[in-house]
Amino acid sequence: MLIKRTHILPVLLIVLAFPAAALAATGADSADAGSGEAAIAPAEVAPIAILQRPVNRFHYVVRTLSKQIRAEHLAALKKQREEMYADLPGGVSIATLESIASCESGGDPTAVSSDGSYRGKYQFDFGTWESVGGSGDPAAAPEDEQDYRAALLYTQSGSSPWPVCG
Repeated sequence: MLIKRTHILPVLLIVLAFPAAALAATGADSADAGSGEAAIAPAEVAPIAILQRPVNRFHYVVRTLSKQIRAEHLAALKKQREEMYADLPGGVSIATLESIASCESGGDPTAVSSDGSYRGKYQFDFGTWESVGGSGDPAAAPEDEQDYRAALLYTQSGSSPWPVCG
């Protein structure tokens, strides 16, 4: 439905006049009625708390759902990781490797010791890294390769390469 320009002014006047007329009719008392002036009653302010409830509820629902989605995502990643490493060399469990990595580097595959000689998730030195078939910088290697090389080292030497964390 199109409104022509000539119809806008009357519509605008009605829209603006109706609330004013309603307020004047309800706010006028008998003393003002004789003078021809309408008294406008002070407007009541709605408590903001009533208006905030839906917003607070919305934020609560969003936070709750976000936490649930994140937890489900992390659980799916953990399950996928366990399935991927179900057959590590020598039957080493991923739980054993995670325990070592957590102790050695906090599980950070890019960790480097303060003096730079131990690198990666399992804090390999370059000689040990190369002895299990690794090449280059252990901290620059993908995490799954670091896990594989650590499993190889564990099958060869047990926990002795990690005297504190093994």
